[in-house]
Amino acid sequence: MLKIGHRGAKGYAAENTLTSFKKALALGVDGIELDIHLCKDNIPVVIHDEKVDRTTTEKGFIKDYSSFDLKKLEVPTLADVLDLINEKCFLNIEIKDKNATQYVLELLQIYTVDKHWNPNLFQISSFDWTVLEFCSSSNYAMQLGVLCEDNLDNAICFAKKINAYSINPYFKLLDSENVKEMHCNGFKIFPWTVNSEEDLTFVKSLQVDGIISDFPDKI
Repeated sequence: MLKIGHRGAKGYAAENTLTSFKKALALGVDGIELDIHLCKDNIPVVIHDEKVDRTTTEKGFIKDYSSFDLKKLEVPTLADVLDLINEKCFLNIEIKDKNATQYVLELLQIYTVDKHWNPNLFQISSFDWTVLEFCSSSNYAMQLGVLCEDNLDNAICFAKKINAYSINPYFKLLDSENVKEMHCNGFKIFPWTVNSEEDLTFVKSLQVDGIISDFPDKI
């Protein structure tokens, strides 16, 4: 069962920072989940919210900041994170801003084609399924993960449509029957965000393929 650090190791360090990703690697994760927005100079940056207010000392929208200014706020670019990870684990790249999609695909192409990284080191996920449809219809061969927080039946139908690699559901949607259905349809299952001992025990009992957690060392 794969250990996937949520926003790095969010339970131990400030989320989506290089410090958090270093901590996740130190904890021996198999994968890291992170979030992507597009900044003013059209560079994919790693931050969850559309504004910097919650996680930095400044205020305002990501799209109004340059990548240079964001780095001073400890908001890294996706390229910064790729260079830090350096093939040590896979990345679950959740695209929050659909405008970032093409730029993310082009960047990953550089790493897979020019730097010869294994494409299986990357998965693109999103709650905005138009992002996944765009990726599916593009010329870029990437593993796709369908994020789902309510209707799992719809997610399964959509995952079939785009030939997704995985379904990444809110863990409380899971039971033995729908896990079996997803596995029978060939999908990996990576639920989020599972933190308590009780919830981890429950999700593990379902034999999912990996767990996204703020405390990946507890998986």
